[in-house]
Amino acid sequence: MNMDSNTSSSSPWAEPSERKGALAGVRVVDLSRVLAGPLCTQMLADHGADVIKIEPPFGDESRLLGPPFDTNGNAAYYSALNRGKRGMVLDLTKEQDRLELFALLEDADVLVENFLPGTMEKWGLSYEEQLQVRFPRLIQCSISGFGATGPLGGLPGYDAVLQAMCGLMSINGTPDSGPTKIGVPIVDHLTGYTAFSGILMALYSRAASGKGQRVEAVLFDAALSLLVPQAINWMYSGVPPKRLGSAHPNIAPYDSFKAKDGSVFLGILNDAQFKKLCVCIDRQDLLAHSQFASNASRLENREALHREIESTFASWTREDLCTQLMQRGVPVGPVNTVPEALQQSHARHRNMVVEHAEYRGLGSPVKLCGTPPDTGAPPPLFGEHDTQIKEQIAHRSQKKN
Repeated sequence: MNMDSNTSSSSPWAEPSERKGALAGVRVVDLSRVLAGPLCTQMLADHGADVIKIEPPFGDESRLLGPPFDTNGNAAYYSALNRGKRGMVLDLTKEQDRLELFALLEDADVLVENFLPGTMEKWGLSYEEQLQVRFPRLIQCSISGFGATGPLGGLPGYDAVLQAMCGLMSINGTPDSGPTKIGVPIVDHLTGYTAFSGILMALYSRAASGKGQRVEAVLFDAALSLLVPQAINWMYSGVPPKRLGSAHPNIAPYDSFKAKDGSVFLGILNDAQFKKLCVCIDRQDLLAHSQFASNASRLENREALHREIESTFASWTREDLCTQLMQRGVPVGPVNTVPEALQQSHARHRNMVVEHAEYRGLGSPVKLCGTPPDTGAPPPLFGEHDTQIKEQIAHRSQKKN
């Protein structure tokens, strides 16, 4: 996006013609590590942004979060979050390395970092006082656990800790299991998407104003925003949400049910779908019961309804049940394992399984028809592009002088 006249082949940035996608020409310096930040910048790279991943001398911790490890010795975890980027090593505690960062920022559009609040300021890299003054078009995205201010401002935050603090664990699990962590780092994931959307809005705003701004993506905020509908239920009723296993607090039947050869998840949202269900499984008798006449009554009698449905599902295979119901417009699906989920033919049809040479990964869920994502480039090795980028920085500096 910084298509100024002094961009040349000596620039550390790729020419826009070398990148494809909606964000071709956008230049991103990625100082982030582990999950939320790298996920955000990987999505930017998938859609054409030139992302330079800056790692400290000890590297991104996710390189070590294995097994399993890839053939280069990096944890698969790291590979899941860093494809399509170029990599270099800088020690930002050192002045010379900070000067190299400044050289990158001269033509950068976006800087992404997830240090503890105050770290950038300690290094003389405050956005408001230094970076914005020097690079007025620069957008900085700061990702943190709690933000920089307030009662918890500046404290470290991790996904599972935020799941616990923000009530997510309290509504996950069964009455017998106790509070349970959600099986994926959902707070980190949502924060990565929050950062991604915030950066895109800031780029759109800059197109009109010419000015960059700071984007904040905070795990605490993202975690609380996930409490739909449980939070609003409590706000209106005063009744604290309970653990319901796979069931829904506001809808029935909306739960997992055992079939002949495994479990399925049935999602009934309205009376018309409930009628289709009863007709398809030959349980029209359920329609005659006043206790199942509406969603409110079904919710009140959810346990009795669950027993009736499950007793009927026991004679059906998962495949037959899902095929028959889905063809009639009743939402239902098998409760798959992770391998089963990825081996679905539709997962490949939607390009959600990526396999290129030795690289394996998940596809981009953000799809644009005119400028589709490119998920083929492997993640960088540690410091892989150090020499290339530093030589280009030095060459450009000589030309300026």
